[in-house]
Amino acid sequence: MPDKNESANPHSPSAASDRVPVDVAVGVLVRREPNGRETEFLLTSRPEGKVYAGYWEFPGGKLEAGETVEQALRRELHEELGITIGAASPWKIELMEYPHAKVRLHFCKVYEWHGEFEMREGQAMSWQHLPVQVQPVLPGTIPVLQWFAAERFHVGATHVV
Repeated sequence: MPDKNESANPHSPSAASDRVPVDVAVGVLVRREPNGRETEFLLTSRPEGKVYAGYWEFPGGKLEAGETVEQALRRELHEELGITIGAASPWKIELMEYPHAKVRLHFCKVYEWHGEFEMREGQAMSWQHLPVQVQPVLPGTIPVLQWFAAERFHVGATHVV
């Protein structure tokens, strides 16, 4: 049972869990071989001026009022990367607690896109496979790497530390 002072601390677990989550659409862009086998996936770095700048993540962003996850993902990937995506297949949802926010991450796999990649926010991009070589990796990215590991029967580390 938390004492009276703990609930007043915005960094305490009980205070953090009371926060309303922000919904975020996340695109897991995956390359496939002609036989359908998934190979590489795209990670982008968080741009300067944002929380966790320089950390690597799957691209996406917050849902705006009235948007579906797929609509937000289309908008965000066009704004950030300059591409137009095909179908976005809902995959998994993960709730993450960060010191600055509680976020509900709606991960969608995307296999088709059109246009040239433009890093419109000054971020970097990298096609990766397990174990991911870019670092540091945003905490919200780690569950996805674990899901990939399970799907691909990957044994060992999912990313370098």
